Amino acid sequence: MFRRPYTMAIAVAALTGTVAVVMSLYTGLELRDPDGIAGPSYVRLPLILFLFFIADMLPRAIRRVNDVGQIWSSCRDVLYERWPWWRVRIALLGLSAFYLTYVSYRNLKNYVPSVRDERYDDWLQITDSILFLGADPAVLLHQVLGTGMAAHVLSAVYISYLMLVPISLAAALVWNRNISLGFWYVTALCINWSLGAASYYLLPSVGPRYMEGEYFSEVLPATGVSALQDSLWGSRLKVLIDPLDTNSIHGVAAFASLHVSVVFTAAYCAHRAGLHRMLRAALWAYLGLTVLSTVYFGWHYVVDDIAGVVIGWIAVTLGALATGNQALPGRHAARKPETIDASNTPEHQLT
Repeated sequence: MFRRPYTMAIAVAALTGTVAVVMSLYTGLELRDPDGIAGPSYVRLPLILFLFFIADMLPRAIRRVNDVGQIWSSCRDVLYERWPWWRVRIALLGLSAFYLTYVSYRNLKNYVPSVRDERYDDWLQITDSILFLGADPAVLLHQVLGTGMAAHVLSAVYISYLMLVPISLAAALVWNRNISLGFWYVTALCINWSLGAASYYLLPSVGPRYMEGEYFSEVLPATGVSALQDSLWGSRLKVLIDPLDTNSIHGVAAFASLHVSVVFTAAYCAHRAGLHRMLRAALWAYLGLTVLSTVYFGWHYVVDDIAGVVIGWIAVTLGALATGNQALPGRHAARKPETIDASNTPEHQLT
């Protein structure tokens, strides 16, 4: 059966972008390109994609030559064999779908206070209290893990997420020789952003750190996470005071945890695709540490993380159906990637 695995990613990007434009007109707030601490995403994403492209091509070219002077011609041969123009277009298409969805997501998140001024933190906190029989999960973690070295380790884990998304995206688009597998992950990420934005409007909230700021400030040491939390709260205040006269973007939202949903998506995709056992184990362990860090630092309520897992599961499942990857390989059996050479056509790769 002929499939176009990029179709759903494009559809999600178009829908999310349309909603963002409509909300921009409704609120009177302009659309903005959100710049992260790692630089503008429209620069960062293509750069990482290019670096992965070089990492894919150069070692193969070097292995083919015995003389340094032959490297250039060898690189050209590898380029023609592994990266015909149609495959370059497919990779750029995936990058563009992701970028449009992500930028739309960030803008929709920015519009939340202008559309819904109520907060459901009390309700979420009560839900956590019921789940933990009256105890506060963040306080429990502080008592069990301590507030010294654990804070710095979990801070490093949380901050590392900022590079997980672009790096894993580039790996899926460049290093994965099976186009449908790569677009499975891209599609799942796009669905994550769109469902995540919807969840912010469903239950607007700011999280324990901002509801009980004094407790977290007194108990936990200064870390990269605490600096990020202060920065985000400062941006939120600027948007609340005068959303039309600030370049800041509102980025505070507790329900649901997109941090958790995206990491779960990476781990679950790797598991279902049958990737290397060590990689799968590392991603599941990383997910566990990410969940701990979101609660430990008061970013999220536990119910936010549960909702994040649900969003991630939906994203991976829908992405699998849309790209023809719904079959789960056997235990320990990795899906053998297709080999790309100059004779393969785009239609062959998308079938």
